[in-house]
Amino acid sequence: MSAKFFLDTNIFVYTFDSSAPAKADIATGLVHAALQSHQGAISYQVVQEFFNVALRRFAEPMNATDAGQYLNTVFRPLLRIHSSPALFVEALDIQMKHGLSWYDSLIVAAALEAGCTRLLSEDMQHGRAFGALRIENPFLS
Repeated sequence: MSAKFFLDTNIFVYTFDSSAPAKADIATGLVHAALQSHQGAISYQVVQEFFNVALRRFAEPMNATDAGQYLNTVFRPLLRIHSSPALFVEALDIQMKHGLSWYDSLIVAAALEAGCTRLLSEDMQHGRAFGALRIENPFLS
């Protein structure tokens, strides 16, 4: 089953950011839409990056119990792309051809592998396309 949109890590981080309520509302809506529609996707990298921030850098770090619950209720239903040699080869190709960072290349490669047409991220160039995949910053007015 292919997904229509891929959520970058920053979307999940903003759902917990009380200092940016407008972004938190948008991000929360996107996560709910991804879960309800079954059209959203993430990769293993999003899970790793999120927990790196949530367990150590949040104003009130997430505890292991809450992290496990979040993993099961939010990430597990959206997790479609796992680490693989083929993903790394694709990411290296994207990095070489498009000049992205390694981690951004992995995100783009995962979104492409998931069959997404939209990659929702604040961290990449809005409007940039990689074949049928288009980067969208959901926080732009």
